[in-house]
Amino acid sequence: MKKDKYLDLLSSKFNSSEEIVSEIINLKAILNLPKGTEHFVSDLHGEYNAFQHILRNGSGNIKEKIKELFHQTLSFDEQQKLATLIYYPEKRLKLTQNEHNAEWYKKTIDHLIQLIRFSSSKYTRSKLRKTLPIRFSYVIEELLFQNDYQTDKENYYHQIIDNIISLNQGDKLIIDLCYTIQQLVVDHLHVVGDIYDRGPEPDKIIERLMTHHSLDIQWGNHDIIWIGAAAGSAICMMNTIRISARYNNLSIIEDTYGINLRPLLTYAEKYYNDNPAFRPKIEVGDTCRQEEILETTKIHQAAAILQFKLEEQLVLRRPEFEMNHRQLLSKTNLETNQLEIKGETYDLHDTCFTTVDPTQPEKLTIEEEEVIERLLHNFIWSEKLKRHTKFLLEKGSMYLVYNENLLIHGCVPLNQDGSFQSIILNGKEYKGKNLLDYFEYSLRKAYQTPHLSTDYETDILWYLWSGECSSLFGKKEMTTFERYFIKEKETHVEKKNSYYKLRENEDTIQNILKEFGLTGEDGHLINGHTPIKELNGENPIKANGKLIVIDGGFSKPYQKTTGLAGYTLLYNSYGMQLVAHKPFSSVKQVIEEHDDILSIKRLVDRPLERKCVADTTIGKKLKEEIKELQLLLDYLNNF
Repeated sequence: MKKDKYLDLLSSKFNSSEEIVSEIINLKAILNLPKGTEHFVSDLHGEYNAFQHILRNGSGNIKEKIKELFHQTLSFDEQQKLATLIYYPEKRLKLTQNEHNAEWYKKTIDHLIQLIRFSSSKYTRSKLRKTLPIRFSYVIEELLFQNDYQTDKENYYHQIIDNIISLNQGDKLIIDLCYTIQQLVVDHLHVVGDIYDRGPEPDKIIERLMTHHSLDIQWGNHDIIWIGAAAGSAICMMNTIRISARYNNLSIIEDTYGINLRPLLTYAEKYYNDNPAFRPKIEVGDTCRQEEILETTKIHQAAAILQFKLEEQLVLRRPEFEMNHRQLLSKTNLETNQLEIKGETYDLHDTCFTTVDPTQPEKLTIEEEEVIERLLHNFIWSEKLKRHTKFLLEKGSMYLVYNENLLIHGCVPLNQDGSFQSIILNGKEYKGKNLLDYFEYSLRKAYQTPHLSTDYETDILWYLWSGECSSLFGKKEMTTFERYFIKEKETHVEKKNSYYKLRENEDTIQNILKEFGLTGEDGHLINGHTPIKELNGENPIKANGKLIVIDGGFSKPYQKTTGLAGYTLLYNSYGMQLVAHKPFSSVKQVIEEHDDILSIKRLVDRPLERKCVADTTIGKKLKEEIKELQLLLDYLNNF
């Protein structure tokens, strides 16, 4: 009975058996097309300008297409100018407007049409048609599908171009062609975590992602605390404020998300003074008034102490999290300003414990409770933050299995012997894939009930930020307290999970891939989270090519130690290429000097046979659809 109802429902989409046959033929043909290009990025950390440039140039993919197509007809300089035009068409057209004449427009439009035709060769005509901009779709389609050997319509095509130029529509057409090329060179985008924190414009990154034609997101630890704040976690909220203050980026909270921090500032000015350990990090070239720096310093201290108090409460509330060693506020001798850690006593410096009760360090004052309640209400009801975090949940996940690859921001927690590390949560043991599935379930449930600020699922969000068995943290402990108050740097070290040592081993990675259902020879684990220190000779390609780390340092604070400004990954039908980038200068410099982010490509692997759509995740879905259509066709023929 269920089968008949299903077939009846499916048959309502088709008017005849001929339509079903046509669809089967179409889907089977698509299976034989080359797989589309996937683009992997990670750890963007609010660096919008660098990120949007990577999107515009397809991690160097556009230049490769130009070089391949025009290496015999355009000089290197002409290729550079064409690439820059495609990246930033409006700005480049405005800069060079005095150089434009009818001949220039004809050549430029012809080059762009050729490039679209070349870049779309692996797509169906239907898919290409959907990509074309609405205002010139008819014109572009006519130009794209002209036949070089057919002279009957030659005057027709010339007349189209002449009319576009005479009607002053050349710039508009060129702009549309350039953005079409940007979309065609990358079929699907993967963002492997950490859009938020450190950099100034994570909101712009999300707004840009919301317009992207095809993408998925794997949440990073810095994304989780923003989702947590929107889900009603007071401790996640205080952490977002603390980090924003630390990187002199409170404007992301106040100006971008419209969250009023005045209650916190008023409170902070009553209890805190200047403190060198809490002064914000100021980028070279940034100008800040001393009054603003002092206000941020006070907010920074208030947010940190409130965070430490809330963490103490959570540790007491959730003993199964096994985080009691992080009750450092309780273990601090407030009279001597000393703290004992692992048998060693350390002097504390630059302390700010004015509001801490020595008998109950975790206790909030009535004033603090009111401040937190008002702030949390503002975070939960921020329209823009809600819109952004909702998008992150719609497009995001803890991990993703896609085209035989496992995408995960942090790690799969492991014991020293390579077995999966386990933890008891809510009375049940979790490890491996099941652990990550439970984390995702908890996050989604917490987000649905933001009014419950201390329920189990909301507390899990903080565990994801700093818990030992968190797949997003991957360390023994978060030493935030020590870094603020203890000068001895040995206390700052955060011991990494065994995963980060064992991931050099191919057998370990194969075992992890198997845990997530990947048993083929072409599988990879694609990681973000830990910057690759290329200056020290670290290799982002590990485990005999089975694991690829693509966090190379988009975030400016990382670039001094990494030696570059981010890795990205391209995966087309011929194989995988890792791309290393130099720091992004400015849009102005790119437009005027064609100073693109240098793309150095390293071959990760090249399969023996070119990958087709049939070999992909989408291909599996198409095969299932073909089976269903075949079943429907047989059903109708026998009806």
